[in-house]
Amino acid sequence: MSEKRWLTRYPDGVRPQLEYPVRPLHSLVDEAAERFGEKTATIFYGGRLTWAEVQRAADAFAVGLASIGVRPGDRVAIMLPNVPQGVIAYFGALKAGAVVVFCNPLYVERELEHQLNDAGAEVMVVLDLLYERVQKIRDRTRLRKVIVTGLKDYMGAALRLLVPLVKRELVGKLPPDAVVESFKELIRGHDGLAPSPVKIDPERDLAVLQYTGGTTGLSKGAMLTHKNLMANVAQVREWMPSLVEGAERFLTVMPFFHVYGLTVCLNMATSLGATLILVPKFDLKQVLGLIDKQKPTLFPGAPPIYVAINHAPDVSKYNLRSIKACISGAAPLPVEVQNQFEALTGGKLVEGYGLTEASPVTHCTPIEGRRVAGSIGLPLPDTEMKIVHLETGEQELPPGEIGELCIRGPQVMAGYWNRPEETDRALRNGWLHTGDVAKVDEDGYTYIVDRAKDMIIAGGFNIYPREVEEVLYEHPAIQDACVAGLPDEYRGQTVKAYVVLRPGHSLTEADLIAWCRERMAKYKAPTTVEFRESLPKTMIGKVLRRVLLEEEAQRTAAR
Repeated sequence: MSEKRWLTRYPDGVRPQLEYPVRPLHSLVDEAAERFGEKTATIFYGGRLTWAEVQRAADAFAVGLASIGVRPGDRVAIMLPNVPQGVIAYFGALKAGAVVVFCNPLYVERELEHQLNDAGAEVMVVLDLLYERVQKIRDRTRLRKVIVTGLKDYMGAALRLLVPLVKRELVGKLPPDAVVESFKELIRGHDGLAPSPVKIDPERDLAVLQYTGGTTGLSKGAMLTHKNLMANVAQVREWMPSLVEGAERFLTVMPFFHVYGLTVCLNMATSLGATLILVPKFDLKQVLGLIDKQKPTLFPGAPPIYVAINHAPDVSKYNLRSIKACISGAAPLPVEVQNQFEALTGGKLVEGYGLTEASPVTHCTPIEGRRVAGSIGLPLPDTEMKIVHLETGEQELPPGEIGELCIRGPQVMAGYWNRPEETDRALRNGWLHTGDVAKVDEDGYTYIVDRAKDMIIAGGFNIYPREVEEVLYEHPAIQDACVAGLPDEYRGQTVKAYVVLRPGHSLTEADLIAWCRERMAKYKAPTTVEFRESLPKTMIGKVLRRVLLEEEAQRTAAR
C-alpha cells in the first residue's frame, strides 16, 4: 500500500517518522537508574526494588556471568516467570554482551532440550521449582552452568514466611566446582562492581533469540537485534503520547518470556522509568486485588485475561478505575469483550497486532482517535504494510481484497537462527511475509481475517475461523469460543465450534447453530458444537486449535 493512507488517520501527537537511538538495549536500565534511581522499579509480593537497585544488581550479575566464562555473543537462557530476578538477569546478560534466550516455564523436557540445543546455550538461569526438568536433560545439552533462584529471594520479609520451603534446597550444599550456581550468591559476590564495557553494534548484534511458539512443529529462533527491540519500544511509546515518564505503573501479567510481554511490559516500562507490578502467574482474584491496591495505570494483556475479569462474579468489590489504557495482543480481541471491559474500568482497551518476527508490534488501534470494530488498527510509525496475493505472494492487492499481510520496518527480525531457507521464505525483498490472512480498508485500517493455515475450505468456500468466532462471542451465553475445520467426505471440511458457557447459562447445539445462521451465510455457520468446561490454551492465552484437532483425530481413530 504505497500511498500510506493510514498516516492521515494518525492520532494527534503521534509522529509518522521517528529518530531511533543507536545504543544497546541495556542502556534502558542505565537511563532509568540515572533519571529515576529512587523510584520503585519492581513490586513483588511485598518486596520492592528501586531502579538504582535493579541497575546495581544487573551490573553485578553481568560481572558474575563474565567470571564463569560468558563472553559476548554467548547465549544465556532464562526460564523464569515474572519475578525481579528475570528483570535483573535479562539486563545483566545483555550488559555482558550475551544473547538472551527466553524459555517458557511450561515447556516439557523435549521442547526445552530442542530449544537449548538449537540456540547453543551454555548458561541458564532457572527457578528452583523448575530445576528438576533442566537436570533431566542437562547432559544432552551444552549447558555447563545452571544459575538457580527461588521465588522467596526478592519477596517481602513477611510474605517469605508464608511460602513453603522447596522440597530440596539446591543452593548452598554443592561443591565449589558444581554445575549449579546460586543466583543470590553470584550477585552478592560481585556486588558494587561494574562490568567491563562490551562493544555492541545495535544494527547487527543480537539481543534476543526469541523462539516462536512451536504450535506447528519445532520452534524457530527469531534473531532480534538491539536495534529491533529498541525501535519497537520507541514505536509503541510514540503511539501513546499521554504516558508520563516516572509516573506510570504497569501490571505485568503478560510473561516476559513472550515477546509481547518483553516489549510492551518490561522494555517499555524500563524506558519510562515506570513501576513493574510483577505477576508470576495469572490468578483472577490476585490480579483484581493488585489493581485495587497497587493502582496500575497500564495493563497490557490478552483477550482471555479481560474475559476473566469481565465475568468475575465479585468484580464490583474491586476498584478498577486506575487503569488508563490496555493494549490487547497475542490473540484476536472480540468486540464484545472490549466493550464490557471498558464499561467496567473506564479505561481504553484497544487491539494491537504483532508477531515474534517483528519484535513484535506492527499495528495498533489508536488509543485516542477513530476506532474500527474488528480492526487491529493502523501501522505504527515507520512501519509499512501491504496485502499480497495468497498464492503468488507478490501481486499487491487493492483495499478490500483478502490476501497475505506483509510488513516492513525497523522492528523486523534479522532472520531465523541457523535456518537460511526459512529466512528466505519469510523475508523477501525486504518484506516480512507474516502468514496472516488480512485485508485493509481505504483508510489503512487493517483486519486480520485469519491464519492461512487455519482457513477452512468447505464445499469450495473459504471460511475464516475468526469471523465465525466473532459471531459466537456476541451470544450472551458464551464466555469462550474456538472454531476449527474437520474432515468431511462431502464438503471437504465442515465447521465445528468449541464453546465454554458463562456460569449459570444454558444453551443447546441446535439453538446455537440456528443463532449463527441468522447472522452469517449458512456455509460459514457451525454444523456441530462441543460444549466444554475450558479450552486448551498457551500460557499467554492463545487457544491451541491444534490440540482440539488432535483430540478429534484420537476420537476418530478409536471408533
